[in-house]
Amino acid sequence: QLNMAKKKEEFLKEFKEGPLQFKPTYKFDLDSEVYDTSEKKRKPAWTDRILWKVKNLSEVASKEGEFPEEENQISVTLNNYVSHMSYGISDHKPVTGTFKLEMKPLVSDPLVVLSPEGEWSAEHDVLIRYSAAPELPSSAWDWIGLFQVTFRHVKDYVTYAWVEDDEISSSRDSKEVYMSASEIPKMGGEYLLCYFSNNLQSIVGISEPFQV
Repeated sequence: QLNMAKKKEEFLKEFKEGPLQFKPTYKFDLDSEVYDTSEKKRKPAWTDRILWKVKNLSEVASKEGEFPEEENQISVTLNNYVSHMSYGISDHKPVTGTFKLEMKPLVSDPLVVLSPEGEWSAEHDVLIRYSAAPELPSSAWDWIGLFQVTFRHVKDYVTYAWVEDDEISSSRDSKEVYMSASEIPKMGGEYLLCYFSNNLQSIVGISEPFQV
């Protein structure tokens, strides 16, 4: 039934599925591996399924004139697709799939190169020097954040500086912004600087680790 629907329904046509190399997962008597023994005696079926598809981001971007069309930036490989017959709390047996995801960077070089200037401590204001590639779609809402090296999300910043409001010098090759000493962690440690692009909604430059 699903295979027939995939041929007819447009939204299903691009979805993929691994081979069904396990027994039908429905319908079982509870707490058993015995198919339905009730009066209905329902026919066993592969009711529980996992389908997937990869959105071609580069193709979408190409249509909008942002990037040249190229192969998918994300590739997905199904490693295994199995049922788990030992579970008996339902008349279904659960099905799991394990996937390998490979993601390619959208750009080979960072759009922003940045570094801390001089010695960083909570005893004085500190400086950040950065240079941006010409193709960076800069915004007044771009900011540079100070992160611990173990950060896991863009919102994990310790503090940040606005690239325009906190700018103190600018040249053709680079710019400098400052961070207030009151925002620098007194305990010190190993940190990174990250440039966040508001237009791209992502981090587009990360410094080498340094000590505070």
